[in-house]
Amino acid sequence: MTEDESVRTLEGIGKRESGRVLRRENRLATSVRFGGWLTIRVVLALLLMLLIATPAVAAPPSPGLPGNININLEGTPGRQTYSIPVQILLFLTLLTFLPAIILSITSFTRIVIVFHFLRQALGTSETPSNQIILGLTLFLTLFIMSPILEQINTEALQPMMAGTVTQTQALDAAVKPLRSFMMKYTREKDLALFMNIAKKPRPRNADDIPTSVMIPAFMISELKTAFQIGFVLFLPFLVIDMIVATVLLSMGMMQLPPIMVSMPFKILLFIMVDGWNLIVGSLVRSFY
Repeated sequence: MTEDESVRTLEGIGKRESGRVLRRENRLATSVRFGGWLTIRVVLALLLMLLIATPAVAAPPSPGLPGNININLEGTPGRQTYSIPVQILLFLTLLTFLPAIILSITSFTRIVIVFHFLRQALGTSETPSNQIILGLTLFLTLFIMSPILEQINTEALQPMMAGTVTQTQALDAAVKPLRSFMMKYTREKDLALFMNIAKKPRPRNADDIPTSVMIPAFMISELKTAFQIGFVLFLPFLVIDMIVATVLLSMGMMQLPPIMVSMPFKILLFIMVDGWNLIVGSLVRSFY
């Protein structure tokens, strides 16, 4: 076989293989297009079935079913009842405001800031972790606020559930214990600041102070109190750091970080004085 015949033979084989590859790709593309159209048709059929079945599913329930919403709109005396879906909707709406409520009008702010100052003073940047600090702070907040929550439940929630008061009256009754709590721990200087910014007249008593003014004043008062407690917490640990740094410098061990040496002594001091008992007890007693 000559060289030209070999070349022609190889070209013929290449053309046949190319033809087979093209036919295979065409069949694959056709299958993909068919599968895509089949999927679209199935989806359209399901949508059509749902549209046809919607009137039967969405048919209004009979008056005797418990899923009805019975809301008194004419102001006549009676108990207002809501269906379970409406109650779930209201509950989820309140959940979105729950973090802001916990941070704004409870003891949560003071406690969590003091715990973070304590962790920085000890030099343990990740111990205890944020989850542990937040969990302990949350349960301490519930413990401190439990008398106020019981008062709200007795004076606002239970009467509203019984239908003896309206939602507006229940809200007013629930705000009163919270206002009393915030007023007890809010500085007059902070109240005067927001009253002047809002250009409100001088209040004659605590009832004349708007809640929108009392909440930010209470928050900055709590921030100042928490920073004061944090400063006091830092002092004994700062003394240990200075003593360790002076000893290391006098020994010529300047390459050794003083924090690594002082941390065990600070933890030992904290354990010997039962620090968690002292700090948590002082924080809780500061609200009583």
